[in-house]
Amino acid sequence: MKRFFITGGGTGGHIYPAIAVADALKDDEVFYVGNPKNLEFDIVKQKGYKFLGVNVHGMPRTFGFDLIKWTFQLSFAVLKCCFYILKYKPDAVLGTGGYVSAPALLAARIMKVPYMMHDCDAQPGLVTRKIAPYAACVSLAFECAKNYVNNKNFQINGNPIRAEFKTLSKSDARKRLNLEDRLTLCIMGGSQGARTINDASVNILKQLSRDYNLQIIFQTGKRNFDLVIEQILKLYPEYESDKNIIIKPYFEDMVTVLKASDIALSRCGSLSISEICASGIAPIFVPYPYAAADHQRKNAKFMLEKGAGIYIEDNELTANKLLETIKYLVSNREKLSELQNNTLSLAKFDGTEKILEQLKQIIK
Repeated sequence: MKRFFITGGGTGGHIYPAIAVADALKDDEVFYVGNPKNLEFDIVKQKGYKFLGVNVHGMPRTFGFDLIKWTFQLSFAVLKCCFYILKYKPDAVLGTGGYVSAPALLAARIMKVPYMMHDCDAQPGLVTRKIAPYAACVSLAFECAKNYVNNKNFQINGNPIRAEFKTLSKSDARKRLNLEDRLTLCIMGGSQGARTINDASVNILKQLSRDYNLQIIFQTGKRNFDLVIEQILKLYPEYESDKNIIIKPYFEDMVTVLKASDIALSRCGSLSISEICASGIAPIFVPYPYAAADHQRKNAKFMLEKGAGIYIEDNELTANKLLETIKYLVSNREKLSELQNNTLSLAKFDGTEKILEQLKQIIK
């Protein structure tokens, strides 16, 4: 039995790929290094993995007191990870990106523990670009990402996704959600939700259900849920009795949600894109305009180049524009099918297995 440290957090796009690999290491011992104040803590605890906490936050982008404070914070987090390495003696470390992964990866370099990095985006983030040159190997989700990584030992693996994406049928997914076997729309703004997407969607929910008989699965994000419900109650007070509509702040089981859907209104995080592809969904992409290094726009543009999505800028998303776009897909089944086939053709179902192979090869 080998022992692995896995690290990555802050958002679901960094956490779920890490969890997919952790789940695949079922014959080995896994410790998850993350921030106990972030989303990864709850997810990892539910999975039952041992959690090693570090206090680290995103790097301030301007020079000043906050940057100096952050530098000290990162230094202490790296020292803590060095202590974890001395105590638990991992055979290797895997980082899936984001600022949360930096302390464990830097500690691995200091303590001469082999480490591997996986980056999810079309343009890798700052942590990957700075730390990847010293990694034993690198895994990338997108072909174009290799232009940003200074490490010759890389593979294009796609993102690790949960095994059930390969096996769950659309009809079974719909049964789990008590939905009928007909056209279904998923609205999601990532693990944190998206105010722009929520506001545009709330205004047309009644119309989509009543006039177009669309089934709608709506993930609002935890911090936006109360506001969304308040808005809906003004516009459609009887929504709770509408069997076409499911609204939750967050779905733990996004596999079932996505496999049940035909169309997705989504932000452009790389994991969301990978899971949309694995589900064969026609996506309407609305990239978050303030994402680090504008990576969401780059992810979305990659998909557009492959004919696998419709693109709307965040500041152009209105209820009317969204309604027209959804109506276009509902009434043009040929275009809907084309988008679905194009996303499915980009799916990589063996990303987890390939990453696992790479990871085990670096153990001394």
